[in-house]
Amino acid sequence: MSRLRDVGYRGIVVLAKTGFRALDQQIQMSGTERVPTSGGVLLAVNHISYVDFVYGGLAANPSGRLVRFMAKRELFDHKATGPIMRAMRHIEVDRADGVGSFQTALDYLAAGEAVGIFPEATISRAFEIKELKTGAVRIAAEAGVPLVPVILWGTQRILTKDHPRDLTRGRTITIRVGEPWRPTGEDPAAETVRLRREMSALLGEAIEAHPDAEQLPGSWWLPAAAGGGAPTLEEAAQLDAAERRERAARRAAKRRQGH
Repeated sequence: MSRLRDVGYRGIVVLAKTGFRALDQQIQMSGTERVPTSGGVLLAVNHISYVDFVYGGLAANPSGRLVRFMAKRELFDHKATGPIMRAMRHIEVDRADGVGSFQTALDYLAAGEAVGIFPEATISRAFEIKELKTGAVRIAAEAGVPLVPVILWGTQRILTKDHPRDLTRGRTITIRVGEPWRPTGEDPAAETVRLRREMSALLGEAIEAHPDAEQLPGSWWLPAAAGGGAPTLEEAAQLDAAERRERAARRAAKRRQGH
């Protein structure tokens, strides 16, 4: 029954892979054997582009798993992406009230699903690992499932914040999967520090393994710490804060117009 219910999801995966081939993308994956082939598992994925949930699922593909990503409510409300998100049984996250999505994730994990989460919550303009929310370790601990760090690199060149979409052919996408571990939940803050440390190390490895020809010094898609032109984590935090203020101002203006 589950496979029948996921026919749409599997069809979308086939379509996505066809798109990858059409773009002549080189998908370099390592560590994918670390994703358990059965049972509940939580994948913690870094967030550098708007297409990360498309590529993030590939980390579990060799294990035959379909990943249910926790994604913001706006994607479910959108007329184009909403039906796709629901068909793939992703998990809607309301940032104003995360209790419902937290419980849904626990239910999925209890049912033996692979769930994906972006512990940074929003895209990292610095292309480094931002401060993480504690949700990933708290969900994994309460569900009693392994937490697997996953790093994507190269997706930021396709579609990310502050830059136009770029579907240039022949580029490389690097996916690295770290060692699974089981958070206890006894100290979520400390375990989240550990997760960030592991994800940062994996990111460094992914950048190192990426073709040099695609990472020229000064490139906007490279972190400042790696000689690139991306903003530092501190500069990115300021840009994020300005974006939140602008979004709040737009919402306030809409409310005033409605009265």
